[in-house]
Amino acid sequence: MYPEYKLADSPTQRVGSDFSDEKLQKRFLPHKHKVRLYSLDNTYSYDELAVWYEKIIKNYTSEPPQLVCELKIDGLAISLTYLNSKFDTGVTRGDGFVGENITENLKTIKTIPQKLKSVVKELEVRGEIFMPKTSFEKLNKKQLETGGKLFANPRNAASGSLRQLDSKITAERDLSMFSYYGRLDSNEFDIKSHSEMLSFLKNEGFNVNPNYKVCKNIQEAVEYCKYWDKERQNLDYATDGVVIKIDNFALQSEIGYTSRAPKWATAFKFPPEEVSTVVKDIEVNVGRSGAVTPVAILDPVYVSGSTVQRATLHNFDEIKRLGINIGDRVLIKKAAEIIPKVICVTEHSKGAPSPFVAPEFCPSCGTKLVPVEGEVNLYCPNHLGCPEQVKARLEYWVSKDCMDIDGLGDNIVAQLVDKGMVETPADLYKLTVEDFLKLDLIAEKSAQNLYTVIQNSKKPPLARFINALGIRHVGKETSELIAQKFGSFEALKNATFEQIQEIDGIGDKIALSVLDFFSNSFNNIVLKNLDLYGVKPQETQITETSVLFSGLTFVITGTLSDARDKFEQLIKQNGGKTSSSVSKKTSYVLAGENPGSKYTKAESLGVKIINEAQFNEMLET
Repeated sequence: MYPEYKLADSPTQRVGSDFSDEKLQKRFLPHKHKVRLYSLDNTYSYDELAVWYEKIIKNYTSEPPQLVCELKIDGLAISLTYLNSKFDTGVTRGDGFVGENITENLKTIKTIPQKLKSVVKELEVRGEIFMPKTSFEKLNKKQLETGGKLFANPRNAASGSLRQLDSKITAERDLSMFSYYGRLDSNEFDIKSHSEMLSFLKNEGFNVNPNYKVCKNIQEAVEYCKYWDKERQNLDYATDGVVIKIDNFALQSEIGYTSRAPKWATAFKFPPEEVSTVVKDIEVNVGRSGAVTPVAILDPVYVSGSTVQRATLHNFDEIKRLGINIGDRVLIKKAAEIIPKVICVTEHSKGAPSPFVAPEFCPSCGTKLVPVEGEVNLYCPNHLGCPEQVKARLEYWVSKDCMDIDGLGDNIVAQLVDKGMVETPADLYKLTVEDFLKLDLIAEKSAQNLYTVIQNSKKPPLARFINALGIRHVGKETSELIAQKFGSFEALKNATFEQIQEIDGIGDKIALSVLDFFSNSFNNIVLKNLDLYGVKPQETQITETSVLFSGLTFVITGTLSDARDKFEQLIKQNGGKTSSSVSKKTSYVLAGENPGSKYTKAESLGVKIINEAQFNEMLET
C-alpha cells in the first residue's frame, strides 16, 4: 500500500532476494581494508595498566594524558564504509589486512544507519557486532523447539548469523552493533580526539555504547575497570574487559604502533568471572577409556558468555577436598574461559546430608569399578559391553581431529548404540540409508547425507586415523609423530618397541601402550573389519628431518597466513618441537594476529617472540 512513500533505506526494505542477482556472487569475497585493523595488546592487572601508562608519560608527555575507557564487547569486529553519506560496504576484520564482504547481511541490522545525517564524502566506522543475551536465549529456545543446533554462546550465535547466505535469516536473529571508531577521509568536522569522534558518531545515528567514560588519569581508568568488573553481569551483552585509549589524536599519532598493535591503547582483561549457584545433583559419567568422572549438575547460571548447567568435579578425591555435596552453594568459573569448574563451596546445604559416596559399580553397565595404580580415577573394566564407553569411543571416532564425520552427532550415535545397530567404529561403515531412516527425526535427505559422509571418510590421513583409534596416551600430536615416522599403517602395526621408542618425544609408556593396542585380539578384529569395509588410511610421505630447529621448542599463537598445523609440521620437519603452553623452556613464540595471553606470558618470562616473516627467515638460513 502506498509504495510511492517507501524509503529505500527503511528497515523493511533492507532484506531482498539474495539469490536472484549479482549480490550473491560478491557475498563473503575477500576485501582489502583501506587502513589496517590492528589488534590490541592485553593487560591483566592494574599494575600492568600503570606500567603501560607510565611508559607513555615518560616517553611522550610530561602531563597526564586524558584517556577514554570503553567496555570491550565480546562480539565480531567489522568495518563499515560510507560514501557520499550512504552505507556502501561492510567487511569483517579478517586478519586485519583483508576481511570478507558481508554488506548485504549487515544491512539487516537496525543499529547500522543506511544514511548519515551530515554530508560526508567518505567515512569508515568500526564496531562490534553482538547478540544481546536475551536475544540469544530466545534463539536457543527456538532452536530447541525446531530441533536445530544450539549455539554455545552469543558470540558464536552472532558469527553464525552473519555468515548466512540468506540475509532474511540474519534479519531474524536480532543482532546489534556498538560503534567505537570513526575515520574521516578528510577532517572537515575538525575532530581532534576519540571522545569527540564518539560524539560525532552518535549524532550521525550510530549506536555508541553509553557506558564509555573520559578519564583524567590512570587512577580514574582503574576505578572504571573495577566498577565494571562487578557490574558487567547486569548488562544484556557480554563484555570481557575494558579498552583504554589515549584520547588526543595528535598524541596517538606521536606514540604510534608496534608491528601488531597501537602503543596508545590497551585492553584490560577482567579476571575469570566467578558466579554463585547451587549444586542440584552430582552425576557420574563414563568416558571412552572407562574412567568414571563426577559432574556437578547446577542451577543454570550465565558465566563468561554462555549459560552453564554442568561443571566438572574431576575425580572423587576432588569432591572430598572441596567438601561438596548436593544442595551446596558453590562458586564456579570457566577454566581458560572455556571449561566450567567448581572453585569452592560458599554455603553448605541446610541440615546434615550424608557425604557424597563414590559409586561401587558402573552407572552404565553395573560392572564393579576398579582403581588403577598411580591414578586417582576409578575405571569400569567392561570396555566392550559398557554402553557409555561404546558411545564415547564412537563420538571420538567421528570428531574433527579424528575421522571428521560431520553431522554424526552425539544424539545419532546414542540412538545407533541403544538400538543395537553399532558396537564398534567398523559397524558405521556397514550402515545403509534404510538403517538411518529407522532413527528418530531422520528424514530421507538426512539419511542419505549421513550415509554419504560416512562413506567419504574411508580414506583419512594416517595421523587422524591413528588418533581415531583411541590408543591410550596417544593424542593428536603423538599420532602425527608416529605417522611421520612410519609412513603407513602396515609399518606401524609391525613396529617394534625400540622403533616406536626412538621417536623424539615418545617414551616407554606410550611405546608400550601402542604395542598393547595391537596385541589385543578385539582391536585386531575391529581393524580387520575396517579394512574389509574399505577404510584404508592414506600413507604419509616420510620426509627427511633437518636439524635446523633441533633442541628448540616453539609455541604458536594468534592468526597466521595459513593453518596452524602447517607451521607445526614445518617445525617438526626441521627437528623442532611444539608446545601448547609457554614456559621458561620455550625457545620461541611464533605470534600472528590476536595472540592473546601466550604473547603476554612470553613477554613476562623473557621468551623471544617472532613473527611469521622472522620465522620464514629462520627457515631460509
